[in-house]
Amino acid sequence: MRQHRLALCKDHYLEWIIDQTQRFIEKYDMFNRREQVLVAVSGGKDSLALWDVLWRLSYPTAGMYIHLGIARETEYSDLSEQYAREFAAERGLPLHIVNVEEEFGQTIPELAQVSRRGRSKPCAVCGLVKRHTMNRTARELGFDVLATAHNLDDEAAFLFGNVLGWNIRQLRRQAPYLPEKDGFARKVKPFCRFTERETAAYALLRGIEYIEDECPHAVGSKQIEYKNLLNQLEEAQPGAKLRFMLGFLQAREDGFFPLEEIVEEDLDLQPCPSCGQPTTTGGLCSLCRLLENARAG
Repeated sequence: MRQHRLALCKDHYLEWIIDQTQRFIEKYDMFNRREQVLVAVSGGKDSLALWDVLWRLSYPTAGMYIHLGIARETEYSDLSEQYAREFAAERGLPLHIVNVEEEFGQTIPELAQVSRRGRSKPCAVCGLVKRHTMNRTARELGFDVLATAHNLDDEAAFLFGNVLGWNIRQLRRQAPYLPEKDGFARKVKPFCRFTERETAAYALLRGIEYIEDECPHAVGSKQIEYKNLLNQLEEAQPGAKLRFMLGFLQAREDGFFPLEEIVEEDLDLQPCPSCGQPTTTGGLCSLCRLLENARAG
């Protein structure tokens, strides 16, 4: 691991991942062992590795899998769910499953067809549905915190895109920890300092089975483009992604992009009259408007 100037054997590598995760949880006071943690799992390496680490650290956890109805011809969503189920069963952990088609009447690709921004690529609609579903599930089931397995590659690419467009609102919201507020569950990202290779290595060394295929809709996305650019930089300058991300987090601590300013922006949050989730629109939330359009045909 050139960026860390470390060379570790299998046992010490596994210990290092667990130790670094615990340190990051403590640094941001993400949660404690008296709190219930809902881990969003996709059946992929990152989320299952995170769930495994939290389980080994003795945090009370449950998983949540969202069946999106993607790529029925390749059974992508079915296979992803299978890996999540098998992981949970092997460890005796609870897994909550939400089926988008059963919940909303249509799959993600079908819902995307009624959205202007989703017709060419359903990623925006998928993100909207997942955020809504994760928050609602965490709140309704009484969990204290929602944990996602965003890794360093994900976060650095997101940061790069937001800096490129100077999206100040999103820069303020990008953090390893977002507190509970006005109907939004507390959200944490304990893996956001690990690269995709590091989480993959953990999963491989632990013998965790996961779906290796990428979502078929991810091809050609901006996030993939940003990741490729950052990987080129990383190859030339080992540790560049980590320095980029840690520099941003330090800037936050120094008062840039303060999280507190989000509170001022969101003072007008109101519950959606249809689903009850918080929204700034003063009427139906974005998802309920999408569902209304879908029902209208």
